[in-house]
Order: sequence, then C-alpha cells, then structure tokens
Amino acid sequence: MQDSLDVNDHGSTAGPRRTETLAPDAVLRAAEMLRRGGLVAFPTETVYGLGADATRAEAVARIYAAKERPRFNPLIAHVASVDAARREGVFDESALALAARFWPGPLTLVVPAAPGSSVCDLARAGLDSVALRVPAHPLAHALLERVGRPVAAPSANRSGWVSPTTAAHVLTDLKGRIDAVLDGGPTAVGLESTIVACLGAPHLLRPGGVPREEIEAALGRPLLAPADEAPRAPGMLASHYAPRARVRLSARRIEPGEAALLFGPDRPPGLEQAHAVLNLSESGDLAEAAARLFGHLRALDATGVDVIEVAQIPESGLGEAINDRLRRAAAGRAPDAENNL
Repeated sequence: MQDSLDVNDHGSTAGPRRTETLAPDAVLRAAEMLRRGGLVAFPTETVYGLGADATRAEAVARIYAAKERPRFNPLIAHVASVDAARREGVFDESALALAARFWPGPLTLVVPAAPGSSVCDLARAGLDSVALRVPAHPLAHALLERVGRPVAAPSANRSGWVSPTTAAHVLTDLKGRIDAVLDGGPTAVGLESTIVACLGAPHLLRPGGVPREEIEAALGRPLLAPADEAPRAPGMLASHYAPRARVRLSARRIEPGEAALLFGPDRPPGLEQAHAVLNLSESGDLAEAAARLFGHLRALDATGVDVIEVAQIPESGLGEAINDRLRRAAAGRAPDAENNL
C-alpha cells in the first residue's frame, strides 16, 4: 500500500500518493475528492472515466499529467442532466433531438460553448466548442449529482492505451497517479460513447455505443464525416486504444506463438499454434463483442505475445465502433496491418 494523498482546497498535492478503491456507497467521499481538485475514476455504462472538476484548470491539468495525454485533445464534460448540459453548451434543433432521444446514454454531443460556460479552456483544449455527455450508469449519475458541476472524464487509462472496463484495469494503468477508483463492477457497453458534432450539419466524429443507424434515424438524415482539422473530441488520433503487442486485423492465418482474438464460430488456419485464444462472441453478437473488446485485448496482451491477430468484424451496427477501435489499436504497430483490412 502506498502512502496517502493530501489534496488541499487548491487541488495541489503533498507527499507520495495512494490510490484508494472506493465501494459503491462511497459516492459522497468521491464527490468531495473531486470538489477539492482530486482525480477519481468512476464507472459509466461505456468505460471507466478519470474524473476531475471541469471548471478548474489545475484539476484538469492533473488528468493530462496522469494520462500523459496530448494537450490538444479535448475532454468530455459529464453532467447529470440535459438542463445542466444546456447551461454549458448551445443546442440547436439537431442537438436537442439527439439529447432527448439518447440521454442519459452513450452519446457525446459537441456543441458551441455557451456564453459563461463553466467548463475551463484547458478541458476544451482552447476550442470554442464543448463536448458534453449525460451518462446512464447509476453510480456516475449519483456522483455527478453530488459534485454539482461538470466533471471532465476521459477514459481512465494512460493516453493511447486500451480503455478500462473494470476497476482493476484502472489500477493497472493509473495506480499511484490518481486518488481513488469508485468500483462499480464491469461496464455494460464496453465501448466509449459515440461522438456527434452539432456545429452546423451533424458530423460523426467517433463511432461508439450508439450505432450510426440509430442516430441517423433520430435525425432523419445521414451523418457527415468529420472535417480534417484539430480534434474536436477524444479518440480521434490515428493511433489510440493500443496494447503493447502489435495488432493485425482480419486475420487469415495464426502463426506459431501469436494470440488470436476471434469473433463468431469461424476458426482461422493455424489456430492450434496460437499462444492464447479469446473470442469476442461465439454467437456473433456485436453487443457482446463490444462489451468484451478492451478486456480481451488487455488479457491477450498480458500473456506477453508480440502479435495479436484479430478476426474480421462486420461493419454494421456496433461493428463500426469495434472496427474503429481496432484500426486505431493497429495504427503504427504493425507495418502490414493495413494490408490485412
């Protein structure tokens, strides 16, 4: 056990840090840590988020330091209700329709920052927009209600690493770097939120827990692709969600000593030579695959293999988000990854 952390009213720290694991009934304590400038990881329905008071730049700076995150990548501000979100951002007709249909839930909306928005410039990466979400997880909702202000919360892992879906994953990455983890068990969705920019015509910035088809049905029109510009939201960097091992996509053959991440009943040649094998969903269920994706990547990486071969995943529904994460995990890791698409 590491020594304890003292967080004063200005968010500074003194002495070595201990990362506490808090039970679900410790919401009040977690909220007080956040209000005093601390870092608390907490569960949402998507993945665990690393929370800090979004209104205080010094608290948000601790997120960037803990995650070793690029400063230009903005953070999602989590709030307890649509009313709270509308105090922080300007919602047009499209944004209001999506908020009414999908909040609380795994959808983030990027909207113009409202005049007087309390989300600090550092959390917005200096942009004139703000990324907002109302999560559905009961612990996240209770925590946000108690904090009473926006909570910036990217995924609770080192920047670019595999996102965490359990408290144990958070501790593996961030123990000694943050103050506490509010343990709510495994997350249900297992993929980050879908991000849609409502800065004019709606754009899909990142596929995620709400499939594109459902969003387009709610809007009554297709989503546009993002413009080629500085990231407006998290998860838009080319290399992201990456394990230590190289990731190769659409595996056609498993070579001796490699790990295999399968989907459905198909078995690629050479599977008997695999060092380790996990299946995202034996039945081919994309929701089950999404929930297992990051945990399975972490488990295979922990075996020490150099290469993880990944089976082909359909692009429909949640498959678009799963493949997005896998392509980003493979970026820059395996020179021939694109040839296997």
